[in-house]
Amino acid sequence: MPDSGTPPEADVIRAAGALLWRDGPEFALIHRPRYDDWSFPKGKVDTGEHVLRAAVREIEEETGIVARLGRRLPGITYPIGERTKLVDYWAARPVVSTAFVPNDEVDEVVWLPSAEAEARLSYQHDIDLLQEFLHGPLDTVPLVILRHASAGEKEDWRDADELRPLDAAGRAEAADLACLLHTYAPTRLISSATARCLDTVLPYARRTGTSIVTDPAFTVGDTGPDMAVERLLSLVDDGVPTIVCTHGEVVSELVAGLCKEMGEKVPDDPSLRKSEFWAAHIADGSMPALERHSPRTRARESATR
Repeated sequence: MPDSGTPPEADVIRAAGALLWRDGPEFALIHRPRYDDWSFPKGKVDTGEHVLRAAVREIEEETGIVARLGRRLPGITYPIGERTKLVDYWAARPVVSTAFVPNDEVDEVVWLPSAEAEARLSYQHDIDLLQEFLHGPLDTVPLVILRHASAGEKEDWRDADELRPLDAAGRAEAADLACLLHTYAPTRLISSATARCLDTVLPYARRTGTSIVTDPAFTVGDTGPDMAVERLLSLVDDGVPTIVCTHGEVVSELVAGLCKEMGEKVPDDPSLRKSEFWAAHIADGSMPALERHSPRTRARESATR
């Protein structure tokens, strides 16, 4: 969580960007004629926009490339007059490329190997970002642990609990989640068998054409912490991008079990509020990044590795 030295949100200008790379590895650099500089694609977060969506949007606007996000990279902060600018960065891979059209903001995009990219970059913080990426795993596999969206109050529901649906707020959250989760690589979709969990991931499934597979290991009433963690770790071993939608009763155990398995510190608060999710990025038995997000806010990352 932010420390006491973090400026108030109103005093922060939010921006998002990515280190966009492809096999080689080669890295995408943009040239901005206004500043005559070379940097990685980035830009301001629009009012009400989530930082994950902003990162993907800025990549596409500045390079013509639709990308999917990988691991979180260190952000940077610097003063802008009386305010502070905070730029969040991710590694990213292209999934769709169109012909780049030069414009007033970006007039050139080049792909360069690391040594040439470092020599071309105009700013030290971009060079540091490149070095940070090169010293970690290049490719990672996303694992999302998602708590179902808002489904009213349990005590107000008179029928079988597994049939309890999302309420109006939950349906809105599910629609937002479909957009946010789509910023990661195409994934398999594993869910609790309850209506509220299935409803939470249905918009994402429809958007991506992904089938939802129910699993008792993540279904409240059918599972317990040990069973849930064991199943989660088996999914990790598969090495396939995965979203797991489950319940608050097991979220903390899942996150703690994953962190312990990867040899990482468990977050001070591994729990999730409804519709929040943890995004872990896995590579060869390690977890170089773990971040928490909520569709209700632009960003609520409380832990990053």
